[in-house]
Amino acid sequence: MKKMYKTIITLIAVATMLTATACNSSGADKNNNEVTEKNEQSAQSEGGQEVQHEQSKENTNHEEWTSLPEYNYIIEQIDNKDYNFQTVTDNEGKRVLSLIDKNGVEQYKTIFIKNTSRLKIIKLHEEGQIFNEIIDKK
Repeated sequence: MKKMYKTIITLIAVATMLTATACNSSGADKNNNEVTEKNEQSAQSEGGQEVQHEQSKENTNHEEWTSLPEYNYIIEQIDNKDYNFQTVTDNEGKRVLSLIDKNGVEQYKTIFIKNTSRLKIIKLHEEGQIFNEIIDKK
């Protein structure tokens, strides 16, 4: 009789573990599907950014950029030198620009956080971050 109880308890334990494993794996599949969908969306948006990246590559005509709230601050910090502006990223949260000299070398990178209006300007190859402030949107 004791052996029968042990067998029943063992079967119940195994059934419980199999059920828990099955439930857990379906939840993992759901999470994996969500992650896959998010990655695909990111890849699609990155693809769109690459198109935008190519369209704005090495644009010396600053008229397009003067409407940006951070433009005047950038020009002040780079001593109004002639750089080509290139959009790296421009999405809901932030805009990242590269400033490239006449030789095609990236000299500055700017990061504008849109919801806080924080602008960071980084001088590459030398000083590092040269500007990090919340700016007035003009």
